[in-house]
Amino acid sequence: IQLGGGASCIVGGTAILNNFNKKVGVLDLPFLWRDYDHVHEVLDGEVGKILENELEQQGFKILAWMDSWGYRNVVTSKKEVTTPEDFEGLKIRTIQTPIYIEALNAMGANATPMAFGEIYTSLQTGVLDGFEHSASIVKASKFYEVSKYIAITKHLFGPVVFVFSKAEWDNLTNEEKKVVKEGAIMARDIERRLASLREAESFTYLIEKGMILHEIDTTDFQKKSVQVQNKLARELGATDLLELIRAAKQL
Repeated sequence: IQLGGGASCIVGGTAILNNFNKKVGVLDLPFLWRDYDHVHEVLDGEVGKILENELEQQGFKILAWMDSWGYRNVVTSKKEVTTPEDFEGLKIRTIQTPIYIEALNAMGANATPMAFGEIYTSLQTGVLDGFEHSASIVKASKFYEVSKYIAITKHLFGPVVFVFSKAEWDNLTNEEKKVVKEGAIMARDIERRLASLREAESFTYLIEKGMILHEIDTTDFQKKSVQVQNKLARELGATDLLELIRAAKQL
């Protein structure tokens, strides 16, 4: 996409894009988002525009910011997590990015970076105690076959981005750009309306499959996450963006 070498577009997570522009990583900081409306306000506003302009200079045309289908929670196979202290020392798989790793470690877990395709067998063999992901992914990947418990932490959200190749975009006519952009916005609006519904449906399905859910008091995690957010934002060069996100959270 960046080189205009054949792929026109992709719908992917911000955890991927921050490999090209590390400031995007500010969107993946732990315990950052109040709710879906907060995500939309930030990404459709100044923060989204700043990131869009920077990414465009790197060859990516952002057509729409979308939602993950649910917050990321911690799923375990044998260990039932009912309190924040229960995370201590658990080997929890996460995405191979520093932000996700630091978020899990800050919760007391032993963050274990691992390819997504290895999760199922690693749970079977006991290499992992669990992993962190959304309920919709647990359902779609049938992880309920090798795991039993979900600790509702909502520690990460991870927005999704509809990205077009800037090189290909520049070759479109104005009319073509208009049609593609309108289509992306329509897709965004439909996907956003479905996100919370799909999350709720997935939880219902997983309960029917025998999984046990526990709401976790994350008050202490949220307090501790402020320093983690500050540290990571400095490293990302995105302290200004973090402050804009926090300001919107209070509205």
